[in-house]
Amino acid sequence: MTPADLSRCVVRAVRRAVEDGELPVGIEVPARVVVERTRPGGVGDYATPVAFQVAKAARRAPGEVAGVLARRLAAEPGVERADVTGAGFLNFTLAPRSAAALVRDIHARGSRYGYAHGAAVETEPAYSDPAIGLRERAVHEAVVRLLRSQGQEADGGPWAGIAPVAKRDGDVRARYGTDAAVWAVLSVPARETPVFSYDLLVQGESSEFFRVRYAYARCRALVRNAAEWGFSAEAGDVADAPELVRALADYPLVLEAAAHHRAPERLVRHLVELADALLDFQYRVLPKGDEKPSAAHRARLALAEAAGTVLAGGLALLGIDAPERL
Repeated sequence: MTPADLSRCVVRAVRRAVEDGELPVGIEVPARVVVERTRPGGVGDYATPVAFQVAKAARRAPGEVAGVLARRLAAEPGVERADVTGAGFLNFTLAPRSAAALVRDIHARGSRYGYAHGAAVETEPAYSDPAIGLRERAVHEAVVRLLRSQGQEADGGPWAGIAPVAKRDGDVRARYGTDAAVWAVLSVPARETPVFSYDLLVQGESSEFFRVRYAYARCRALVRNAAEWGFSAEAGDVADAPELVRALADYPLVLEAAAHHRAPERLVRHLVELADALLDFQYRVLPKGDEKPSAAHRARLALAEAAGTVLAGGLALLGIDAPERL
């Protein structure tokens, strides 16, 4: 069971509960359910408030609806526990998924890992009107790409309520470069005024923009260095990178939530988390000293390569290049 599979399982559980009469016939079954990582201190691995949505249509208490769905979902293969907390939140604990299975999934889907099945993202700009400012254009285009990645189309646009770049910041594209300026405007919610700072130009740990692109460049360097050692990536279990594995597993849910909320900043935050996990892990990928390349090295390289694939795909959705070298 993957986190993305869990979202589909919840929709299926609602539909079957209606079909079996546990929930009133005729209520509208949601086409999509947003499942997100449980917040610190919460129960289980993932959670969804879908019971509140269904309860309103069913004229039932959210806790009652959540109980119906929890009983069904607890029987799903790959779900270890389904709990109800608060007034009706559904919380899930999934059976552990191996790093090897995750890596094979990412390598099979490539840049479309995390996309809805059959979805495609066009690379041309979503808007060509030169009157649209940098901030508005960047937000519009990122949201359209995110929606398309989930098999949806934008219902109109440009949309109102996007805070433009402040006049005091001047020509941010000329000052910081297009990619850095786009990163800055997508790093905060659309209604908030973006912040530009010298960190956008810094090639160091203080810059999140640098760290994300550097992490991708380091991944490509690891692949090149491994070739010099005479070995290549091969999916296998990796026990010493739990944060990196978790960030990769959560990526499809992040895309789904970012599209649902029209919030590219969610993807920005996740790419930073993924990049930091990869940068911590990179030192364990290649052999050291007199070590010979082993199955463990090949598995670690495959995991790092998968992380690079996801970083490049996420940056592309934001409209930002992923450099092979930095």
